[in-house]
Amino acid sequence: MSESKKPEFSAEEKAAMKERAKELKTAATKAEAEADVLAKIADMPEPDRSIATRIHELVKEVAPELSAKTWYGSPAWNRDGKTVLFFQDRAKFKTRYSTLGFSEEASLDDGSMWPSSYAVLELGKKEEEMVTKLLKKALG
Repeated sequence: MSESKKPEFSAEEKAAMKERAKELKTAATKAEAEADVLAKIADMPEPDRSIATRIHELVKEVAPELSAKTWYGSPAWNRDGKTVLFFQDRAKFKTRYSTLGFSEEASLDDGSMWPSSYAVLELGKKEEEMVTKLLKKALG
């Protein structure tokens, strides 16, 4: 009876397989996190749903390096696992406006005092341009 040998992998091959497994897990995790954000947005009443959807689209256009993830149950976008900006819908906190906020990870510094969150009633062309500028500045 002949003994069949199992193929043996080199240390480099094993390391490469581990890296690939990690890549697949990370990709799945990012996809799940973005799906969670999109589900949160879909559950929002109007006009918050439209505003949050457009902010998500702007982030993907202007700052594709950011990944979507919920933060305290609200949509947020991260760089290297740290929240850069977030959106709070008005219905959740029973306020008269939604909030687009930036964390300390955002490079918005302007002298010794600057805004880190913005009240949002609607998101027209003017506001989209402002969000785009803020995103670019936030990422340095």
